[in-house]
Amino acid sequence: MGCSPEFINQIVSRVHEEFFSRGKVMMEQNSVVDHLYFIGEGKLEEVVVYEGGLKEEILELKPNDSFGDVSILCNIPQPYTVRIRERCLLLRIDKQSFSNILKIYFHDRKKILNNLLKGKEGNVHMKPMVAKIKAQIAMQEAHLALRVNSATYNGDLFQLRDLIQAGADPNIKNFDGRSPLHLAASKGHEDIAHFLIQVGVEVNISDNFGNTPLLEAIKSGHEKIASLIINKGGSLMINDGGNIMASSAERGNPNSKDYDFRTPLHVATLRGSYGLAKLLVKAGANVLSKDRWGKTPLDEAKLSKNERLIKLLEEATTIQLSDNTSTSQELLLVTDKMTRRKCTIYPFQPWELPKDQNKYGVVLWVPYTINELIEKAADHFKLDLPSTSCILTEEAGQILDVNMIIDGQKLYLITT
Repeated sequence: MGCSPEFINQIVSRVHEEFFSRGKVMMEQNSVVDHLYFIGEGKLEEVVVYEGGLKEEILELKPNDSFGDVSILCNIPQPYTVRIRERCLLLRIDKQSFSNILKIYFHDRKKILNNLLKGKEGNVHMKPMVAKIKAQIAMQEAHLALRVNSATYNGDLFQLRDLIQAGADPNIKNFDGRSPLHLAASKGHEDIAHFLIQVGVEVNISDNFGNTPLLEAIKSGHEKIASLIINKGGSLMINDGGNIMASSAERGNPNSKDYDFRTPLHVATLRGSYGLAKLLVKAGANVLSKDRWGKTPLDEAKLSKNERLIKLLEEATTIQLSDNTSTSQELLLVTDKMTRRKCTIYPFQPWELPKDQNKYGVVLWVPYTINELIEKAADHFKLDLPSTSCILTEEAGQILDVNMIIDGQKLYLITT
């Protein structure tokens, strides 16, 4: 794999020619290397000395080969001795100049490292060196991903453009599997999203959680970026095999939820975005889905006072309820169970053990009001409900709002 012409030109402008006679040792095994050499004429040999003094010739070096690169690139002592076999013309560049060039043309660094692996992976004596080279490749990839995604996240178009023009992969992913386009769509950086699409990034690419850039844009309410991605064939969801599940965004699955159980349709309707809401409804968004506070997308639309949007969701609600009543009811039940929390209610005070040791609690879904929870628990235990009835925590604190309840929390019904 060849290096870029720009990188090669920089190297050529900084090398110095030197002639060396037969038998001269250019580099000693385990020595510190401060120069990289390219062979113009002649032949050299690489010799490694193993424990016990046993010598083994590893490789003959010929014109166009190089040496000293492994030590410099991997920051390790010279792994073998290099000795001249016949009179040579060598081109020499110092370590500092070479390292400075690599900082600019970092993509060529990976090409060089990959080239160094050729012919070495099958040699048992080369295993430590191969491991060092692969570690350097992995470190470079991680560092480059950090730089690219950091520039995208912070909205630094100029730095991102420089990195990509220097050879960085515009589709490179971070530890969550998110590409630069995911980040631009999520943060609302329109100029960066436009630039990434111009350079040909993959618009239908999923992160580790199955989210595509289009879904990120919709969830974050960035309508212009969503429209831009749609125009390039963006999809809402990709299946596990990496294939687009729909030929267009209108056939995806947009019912993912955030920490408040809000779907992209909740966000779109709260912002009054008719275009995004229409797209999501066509894609199969569940208009009956409730957030943490029991609100549906239609409830959010009414807050925006967008009559066109309200009409769209009212029609969608009617269709989803009437199209298949049993299916709609099952979907609503499943949605509620996935989003709501559970709690365990005990019919005694938290600071007292029950006289009846066999008296168990009951696990209930947390409803939308504290009064509903009290009534459900009392109904299960067949208890009367005086006006002073309340729900307490294990620390004897009174719960006033169901949003204070943690999923799986132990609570106590007080009716005395």
